[in-house]
Amino acid sequence: MTIQNNSAQALDLSAAVGPQIYRLLRKRIIRNTLNPGTRVSESEIALEYSVSRQPVREAFIKLAEEGLVEIRPQRGTFVCKIENQAVMDARFIREAIEKDIVRHLAENIDEDAIARLNREISEQRSAEADAARFMELDDRFHALLAEAAGKGRVWKTVEGLKSQMDRVRHLSLMQFPIPKLIGQHEAIVDAISKRDGEGAALAMRGHLREILDYLPGVAEANPGFFEKRS
Repeated sequence: MTIQNNSAQALDLSAAVGPQIYRLLRKRIIRNTLNPGTRVSESEIALEYSVSRQPVREAFIKLAEEGLVEIRPQRGTFVCKIENQAVMDARFIREAIEKDIVRHLAENIDEDAIARLNREISEQRSAEADAARFMELDDRFHALLAEAAGKGRVWKTVEGLKSQMDRVRHLSLMQFPIPKLIGQHEAIVDAISKRDGEGAALAMRGHLREILDYLPGVAEANPGFFEKRS
């Protein structure tokens, strides 16, 4: 499988190459342009980006740690299917972490942060007709909540855990209840602005449980992307 390079994805050779290749391949897997079962070749990717195989190997190892690829000795590296349990586990962890983030933020919020969060909501409203753009803004919103709470490093950990959730979200773009999700974001911000930590945590809990409603339908509509249940 040849990974096509283009100017928008050019590597910055003044920085470490392995993390860049990891991010590029991770994005392609999450956005489902590299489908489950696709064999990704270490040598071909290295050739495409004019780098040695070592940084590509490093990227593969990190992707394998996230459950996005499987490295099979003597056979190659293959994109993994989505595991329902991995999605559920990621949602569970996100809920535990992000409930505490918004609870903490509600107790320590300032007016500038509230204004910025409200600007984010307005930008989300402008992207209601563009599901892919909304997904980017959704991620930015959650990252902003963590940063405003002084938990930016925690969000980086969450990002590494939610890759399987994001694959499901990209598969469900046409079903994405964007107005409902924006309303949930508004409820979170409203509770934070009122310094209501428990209300913010409850709103976040409901928001992150939204995936429980559409996961079964997405799995049924895309059986080739999911591991069969035993």
